[in-house]
Amino acid sequence: MAEEKPVEKKEEQKEEKTKKVSTGALLRDLMSGSTITDKIILKNLGYILMLTLLGAIYIANRFHAEKLTREAARLQKEVKDLRSESLSTSADLMYASKQSEVLRLVKDRDLNLEELREPPFELIVDKK
Repeated sequence: MAEEKPVEKKEEQKEEKTKKVSTGALLRDLMSGSTITDKIILKNLGYILMLTLLGAIYIANRFHAEKLTREAARLQKEVKDLRSESLSTSADLMYASKQSEVLRLVKDRDLNLEELREPPFELIVDKK
């Protein structure tokens, strides 16, 4: 039994040295960058690519939404302009179709038309 204790101590010393060596090797690998590239990036390459793809989709979606917003603003402005043009044209047409304005235009163009002095009447025809 006395022999087992030195063997156990030697194994424990080897484990401590192994831990120290692995810690030193880890620090050396971290400083050189090989741990980061070999272990972290390569193991998570799929996840990194997925995040990159989602980021690109997010950016593209943002640009598309801004484009749609600008287009909607442009169309609203165009509708507003066309509505005001429509109201203006409608008002001009209403003014031009007034009886006094029609009479003035007829006289200006010498069309030889006269204004009715009597109200219109209805002709009734008997069917036999």
